[in-house]
Amino acid sequence: MQEEVDSRTVALVINTAKLTGRIFIAAIRKFLEHQSARKQQKSTVIPHGKQSVKQLIGQNQGVTSIESNDPNIKAFEKVARKYGVDYAIKKVRDENGKHKYIIFFKGRDNDAITAAFREYTAKAMEKAKKPSILKKLQDIGAVMQNQVKERTKEKKREQTR
Repeated sequence: MQEEVDSRTVALVINTAKLTGRIFIAAIRKFLEHQSARKQQKSTVIPHGKQSVKQLIGQNQGVTSIESNDPNIKAFEKVARKYGVDYAIKKVRDENGKHKYIIFFKGRDNDAITAAFREYTAKAMEKAKKPSILKKLQDIGAVMQNQVKERTKEKKREQTR
């Protein structure tokens, strides 16, 4: 509780011989001007990396977009952060009811965008070549079922002899 109160406390120091109401009001005005100046300074910082579509369009640098059906969009986000690309991702439904992603980029970052997409597609192709663990398990399960069926057939043959 004490930490919460401490974090919300503001210190205002005034050096004066005699504190009057006018001096106190002037000090409060100066403090409020300082706070509003700090807010404006923070709001002028241009965001980088993942942003909302509204923030990206608000930078007035031109936006390009690409559609992706890959559900593993997190892999792209990792590559985009690596290359310092400013982007925004919007998830929409297509006509079939499936989800697709629209990826928006700033127009100036063409070289970085190209490099990021090359690396992302290379990773996606590499992942597509590797069979999934689930697929391997299903294949092994099918082989094991065939072996069990063969063993039961052999047991029945032995019993009938």
